Amino acid sequence: MRGKLMFITGLAAGFVLGSRAGREKYEEITANAKKVWEHPTVQEAAGVAQAQANKLYTEGKDKLNQSKLGEKLQSASTTSTSDSTLTSSSAGTPSSSNGTGTTY
Repeated sequence: MRGKLMFITGLAAGFVLGSRAGREKYEEITANAKKVWEHPTVQEAAGVAQAQANKLYTEGKDKLNQSKLGEKLQSASTTSTSDSTLTSSSAGTPSSSNGTGTTY
């Protein structure tokens, strides 16, 4: 029992001492990362990367829509959308509430 108590005491002391040093180091790393992120060169590079990603996404989406697979996906999504609309509107089961927010 004494060994467990010593172990738990050591664990608690290590946690307290480590968390103090860890928090200071964390704050330092966070501050440095914020400085780097706010640097104009990094922001410019991020903007360029975002523009390229948007361009590639648009081109890929257009190519997919022009392919046979894209046509099948569009027709399938149109069919499932109209089916789900039909199903939800034709369910016709009245719902009642008991006043607690639970719908039956």
